Amino acid sequence: MASFIGVAFGFVVVVLLQCAAAQTVHVVGDNSGWTILQGGAQAYTEWANGKNFVVGDILTFNFETNKHDVLRVQKTSFDACSSSNPIGDVITTGPVNFTLDSAGDHYYICTFSQHCQLGQKLAITVSSSGGTPGASPPPSTTPRLSPPPTSPSPTNTPAICPPDAPAGAHTSPSTPGAMGPNTSPPPPGSSSSKLLAGISVSTLAVIMGFLF
Repeated sequence: MASFIGVAFGFVVVVLLQCAAAQTVHVVGDNSGWTILQGGAQAYTEWANGKNFVVGDILTFNFETNKHDVLRVQKTSFDACSSSNPIGDVITTGPVNFTLDSAGDHYYICTFSQHCQLGQKLAITVSSSGGTPGASPPPSTTPRLSPPPTSPSPTNTPAICPPDAPAGAHTSPSTPGAMGPNTSPPPPGSSSSKLLAGISVSTLAVIMGFLF
């Protein structure tokens, strides 16, 4: 029992480590951080191009507190640089981490003064699983089911007649219900012995499973 608990605990630890390793942290703007870049909004578009954002990844906004903020919004608010219809609250203390919790398009803006109009805005596309953004799904590999083979229709086979007995030979009449030397019924109890042996083997397997 103790060994089983140890194996189960080890399995859970491995799964948790794999999940943690699968997360990717994306630092917005890399070394430049979350600010007004010289290239405007196009600079953040180029930063996001080619990156694979997956549900569970972390988006990090590095900015100086009280000089910038970050707010997730819907597309209409993103295009208009408006804080209306926000998704969550404005975060004014940097740096801040956003966990990408859903697939689809995510939009972020800075609500300070005219920062959004000057290009401090980011749009990304999050996928539900890993892979190259925009790649087409792999073709289906489901095998085709072939029709079952048709069994040939039975043909009438003429009965084979026994050879005629020679003239004068003595034939004994068949006795209904008579049994030949090889037609004796099986000894009683043979099926019960097989059933008892099967139950014994199954019980022994269960006991060995609990012990080891």
